[in-house]
Amino acid sequence: MTTVSRMNSAAIRDLTPDQLPEVVMPTCEARPILRGQTAIVTGASSGIGRSIAAALCAAGANVVVNFIGPEAEAQAVVHEATHCGCDHRGRAICHRADVSDEGQVDEMFARAIDEFGTVDILINNAGLQQDAALEEMTLSQWRRVIDVNLTGQFLCARAAVREFKRRGVKPSVSCAAGKIVCVSSVHEVIPWAGHVNYAASKGGVMLMMKSIAQEVAPWRIRVNSICPGAIRTPINRAAWATPEAYADLLKLIPYKRIGEPDDIARLAVWLASDEADYITGASLFVDGGMTLYPGFEAGG
Repeated sequence: MTTVSRMNSAAIRDLTPDQLPEVVMPTCEARPILRGQTAIVTGASSGIGRSIAAALCAAGANVVVNFIGPEAEAQAVVHEATHCGCDHRGRAICHRADVSDEGQVDEMFARAIDEFGTVDILINNAGLQQDAALEEMTLSQWRRVIDVNLTGQFLCARAAVREFKRRGVKPSVSCAAGKIVCVSSVHEVIPWAGHVNYAASKGGVMLMMKSIAQEVAPWRIRVNSICPGAIRTPINRAAWATPEAYADLLKLIPYKRIGEPDDIARLAVWLASDEADYITGASLFVDGGMTLYPGFEAGG
């Protein structure tokens, strides 16, 4: 397969966007920038959560792989994360919990603390879609998406902040008392007809994240969001699984490639590290330019 790295810049300049080759993502040896820390990753049995869990473990963190579906999928993530080949990799366990259930969230944090001593990092990733036109959307569809995507992030963030404040800053481990990374979406700013519940949940995540960040900053707790665009995951398979669908998708992406879960995982590791210590309350878009209004790229 032809890769961008094997083509000279002149050859690339001569191509039209639809002729660009598929990108082969570079692989980088993980550094132990999270050694000695413990992370909970919600919704970690597939897609973006799976990649984040593996990347955190490779960076030295102990990881709780939260899941709600088949346990075999979560156990596969644990195996992947702990067999990455890095000498400094952390440990990993899986824990079933519905993040929209207060009691189950509290039990998950209690187990993480019992297993690893504390929690330093929360990746608020669990989310789902139940799509319907507005007039066809049921109240249960509305409530389930809001309960998981928004209330679930609130419940987990609250539990994390309580632990961060209880423990305080340990300078030998991290500059911060704790780090929360909320996985939001480009749809916290881009309206999405036919997905009113999902867009509302992500818009809520945006202001929830900023409000929490403002409130807890004096305790040296950092809270940020990652806002993915189109990422190659099972939740949006219909948008990239065929050449025709992929071509239509690229019309929305100025950078002319779909995102990969590792694009998100690398940023999550960095945001959780001391290298990002002065960043809080920020929404970081990882979208290949989807939020750059590509419909206007030729003057509108």
